[in-house]
Amino acid sequence: MDLRARGWWLLCAAAALVAGACGDPASKSRSCSEVRQIYGAKGFSLSDVPQAEISGEHLRICPQGYTCCTSEMEENLANRSRTELETALRDSSRALQATLATQLHGIDGHFQSLLNESERTLQEAFPDAFGGLYTQNARAFRDLYAELRLYYRGANLHLEETLAEFWARLLERLFRQLHPQLLLPDDYLDCLGKQAEALRPFGESPRELRLRATRAFVAARSFVQGLGVASDVVRKVAQVPLGPECSRAVMKLVYCAHCLGVPGARPCPDYCRNVLKGCLANQADLDAEWRNLLDSMVLVTDKFWGPSGAESVIGSVHMWLAEAISSLQDNKDTLTAKVIQGCGNPRVNPQGPGPEEKRRRGKLTLQEKPPTGTLEKLVSEAKAQLRDTQDFWVSLPGTLCSEKMAMSAASDDRCWNGMAKGRYLPEVMGDGLANQINNPEVEVDITKPDMTIRQQIMQLKIMTNRLRGAYSGSDVDFQDASDDGSGSGSGGGCPDDTCGRRVSKKSSSSRTPLTHALPGLSEREGQKTSAAGRPQPRALLLLLLLLLVLAAARPRWR
Repeated sequence: MDLRARGWWLLCAAAALVAGACGDPASKSRSCSEVRQIYGAKGFSLSDVPQAEISGEHLRICPQGYTCCTSEMEENLANRSRTELETALRDSSRALQATLATQLHGIDGHFQSLLNESERTLQEAFPDAFGGLYTQNARAFRDLYAELRLYYRGANLHLEETLAEFWARLLERLFRQLHPQLLLPDDYLDCLGKQAEALRPFGESPRELRLRATRAFVAARSFVQGLGVASDVVRKVAQVPLGPECSRAVMKLVYCAHCLGVPGARPCPDYCRNVLKGCLANQADLDAEWRNLLDSMVLVTDKFWGPSGAESVIGSVHMWLAEAISSLQDNKDTLTAKVIQGCGNPRVNPQGPGPEEKRRRGKLTLQEKPPTGTLEKLVSEAKAQLRDTQDFWVSLPGTLCSEKMAMSAASDDRCWNGMAKGRYLPEVMGDGLANQINNPEVEVDITKPDMTIRQQIMQLKIMTNRLRGAYSGSDVDFQDASDDGSGSGSGGGCPDDTCGRRVSKKSSSSRTPLTHALPGLSEREGQKTSAAGRPQPRALLLLLLLLLVLAAARPRWR
């Protein structure tokens, strides 16, 4: 506390003592009766309350003039004031969490319904259109949708490699079905797999699906994850307890006027703001990264629209699959000739049936469904609400003072300034921990930031980085592995007896442990998609980097 503030409080203390010594005894007696009613209404024993004011040398928080409070009353009211502020904080946090949860459930539900509808359309249309080529491989298609669903819901599998392995396994199985008269050993299928990229047996569909699906799923997933992370941060920060200096300051703000015999005096506005700015200094430091997160979420919604947008792509996965199988059927003879040219003539299976005759099949016509407008409405509402909550952390002191602290409408001679009824003269502090060094109401150690809140600031930074990567079309979790070409693999989630023999011999280190799963995806469920049984070096390096950043983020004051 600086000298100017200290002098202000000495003057106020002197004024309070004079007022207490020279006031009308009848007025004091009436005031204690009011305190008695208020104290009893809060569930405390009325035997603690004196009938008239007593000397206040025993008080440890409130001004030590004449008082209506005993030591036990002061302690009870101090505990009550702390509980009331913590309840008010939790109520504000729950309201924001409810807003974020409503947005999450609406948008998450829409994206999942798009994928479910795509799979349902596939299951209804493919049996008639492709016969055994689909029915004998239906499980492979189901597994693909399952992995797409898991990826969207937060499991860290590598989407591009998941798609690549699906096409590789499907090519093996379909090529065998199209040539039942031939013996196709594993080494021949290996040769087929090596030539697949040049032969393009499924046409351009795999490439188009890979490019569009990666961008679409990353955008949708990161936005919904952002809502989940924001809600999680609010929940964890609401659990941070108030410090002892804050508890003393809140008692002085809320109940010391009752003890002094002026229960009708409401806290001066600037006085209330200074108390809560000191109490919530660490929370205010969330502001910058909170705004960055919400801005990035609003930005990434641009990737939801258009032919390559998340809404169109996620609901049209079956269309690329249909085009791929049709292309394989239409170009069967050309493909077979090129495979024989590159891999040699396979042996004829003496026990196999003759060459499959081309059966006539109806032309499969799948039309892309136009957007219903549901997502547009959901996103519009979400963007408006996100903008409304941008200043949540720095506006929290003012909001609580206005809504929960019965703050006076104006700073005048009738409001409570912490020592007596009168004007509050100290200036209002800025936001955040560093600005509380001269807070006249709460003694704040600016060299000791709350580590729980610092950890949440780091979570906001990490999620913002994911969103910015999603806006550029990349999955940040796998960007490094893709760039350096090492350690990437399938992350197998499809056993051999389910999807056929694997072509890829890569390791499964591309799947890292589950990070920000969406609601409904547990840690165990996410790990089912990962073959990695121990922490990977890249993950350990990332953890070490985060610890170093946390250490560097702590302010150093001399």
